[in-house]
Amino acid sequence: MSDLIVIGFNDEFKADEVLLKLAKMQKEHLVDLEDAVVAVKNHKGKLKVKQTLDLVTAGVAGGSFWGLLIGLLFLHPLLGVTVGIVSGALSGALTDVGIDDDFIRELGKTLEPGTSAIFILARKVTPDKVLEELKPFDGKVLRTSLSNVEEANLKAALAKVQTEQEVQVG
Repeated sequence: MSDLIVIGFNDEFKADEVLLKLAKMQKEHLVDLEDAVVAVKNHKGKLKVKQTLDLVTAGVAGGSFWGLLIGLLFLHPLLGVTVGIVSGALSGALTDVGIDDDFIRELGKTLEPGTSAIFILARKVTPDKVLEELKPFDGKVLRTSLSNVEEANLKAALAKVQTEQEVQVG
């Protein structure tokens, strides 16, 4: 089962930075992402949602492969590829997997102008290592599907960085 975590940032670019960090951690097998979405509310208050899972492209690739294979079987490879591309693109455009788009837009409306949030749907996480990597980004937990104890630990880990920064400034 996957866990949903939404972290907000007081900067338009922090969520993108965290996404890049998560991609690096995924390559290191510290996190297994099912989906990740970045929502940015610019200074004018306009919300921009950046999906990381491109279903249309995946549908086109899969559809063209299967279309070519079926086309070869029936001696019409070009027709098979064409039909496969169209059906793959259509199914990719109509499929909604990962994080619910309505949930993203609804929570995105609550963001202040000039801020961002990252929506993470993770199958597996190595908590101690991932939290250590995310601490410097100064995020605030907005929503999770974690248990109360796990959510409290996550909030405490992120708040610890804020406290350390305040002590250094003061």
